[in-house]
Amino acid sequence: MTSGRAKKPLQAAVEANGDGTRLDRWLSVQWPEWSRTRWQGAVRGGLVQVDGRRVTAPATPLQVGEVVWVDGEPDEDPDALVLNYEPPPLPIPIRFEDAYLLIVAKPAGVVVHPAPANWHNTLVHALWNELQPDPEATVRPGIVHRLDRDTSGLMVVARDARTRERLSRSIQDHLVERRYWALIRGVLDPPAGRIEAPIGRDPRDRRKMAVVRDGRPSATRYRTLARWRGYTLLELSLETGRTHQIRVHLAHLGFPVAGDRVYGGSEELGLRAQALHAFHLAFRHPVDRGVRLLGFEPVPGSWAGPLAELGQPLEGSLPPGMCVPSAILPGAVIGAGACGDDDAAAGR
Repeated sequence: MTSGRAKKPLQAAVEANGDGTRLDRWLSVQWPEWSRTRWQGAVRGGLVQVDGRRVTAPATPLQVGEVVWVDGEPDEDPDALVLNYEPPPLPIPIRFEDAYLLIVAKPAGVVVHPAPANWHNTLVHALWNELQPDPEATVRPGIVHRLDRDTSGLMVVARDARTRERLSRSIQDHLVERRYWALIRGVLDPPAGRIEAPIGRDPRDRRKMAVVRDGRPSATRYRTLARWRGYTLLELSLETGRTHQIRVHLAHLGFPVAGDRVYGGSEELGLRAQALHAFHLAFRHPVDRGVRLLGFEPVPGSWAGPLAELGQPLEGSLPPGMCVPSAILPGAVIGAGACGDDDAAAGR
């Protein structure tokens, strides 16, 4: 990609006459100023989203009510989508890196990759010089999973297309462990369990997700770590990886993540964003299969005030991991930063 100004994004909803239509055919009817061939190139190039999911197969059938986003006007060459790749205002700490991948600590407030509402200052912008061009992921090279804008924590990013494919396959096969801490409003009972409820677009607000009857199967496991009067600290793991899954499942049960203004939280405990943090990441190296990487990231400093305000838990205790240095194992490769240090250097 080259420097320049991004082309204007496009958006439209699928109406009844488009139900079941191939994506490329629907696009060429919706915006006939571009040929179907050009639309096929745009889809394969990763420029098209359907209900928030990046779609790369031109033959994908559409359903009525789905919202289609196009990240810029199509071109004969999908790489012709122009973006400004400047570093975001926050440094992105790199906790581990080798020739194939990086493990980074994404701060809250940083969007993972460019999208119609956020063309600048994304994680991809910050890591652009660390990544090789990827013809099948022009707008989000190296990205194999995401964290919501206001969720902090560990992510693995591939340096090249082959590594991205292998990591994506590992995630699809449930071979990548991802665990989260969430501070929720209320006291969830039972203290441990499994939430299974289908997730899809919220029919009342297409910008949000919700538990809906015809949604995609979704499951989240949780266990209670500590309880206060009116709040609970949970550890959660994902069996599936739907958009906003943890936040939607907890809000559906009536226990929204503290500070999550989108899904029922509020400006509570001085939180600047939802209290959701990806603290644990573990997987077998996609190239050197004899190596298993284990990552840990303490909560950011923005949690210190709310936890201090809550005080000593009435039941349980804070996990010791909330106050030890971040690390990527094996080899005890200690990353930068310490518990509550938002300003850790992004050193190697």
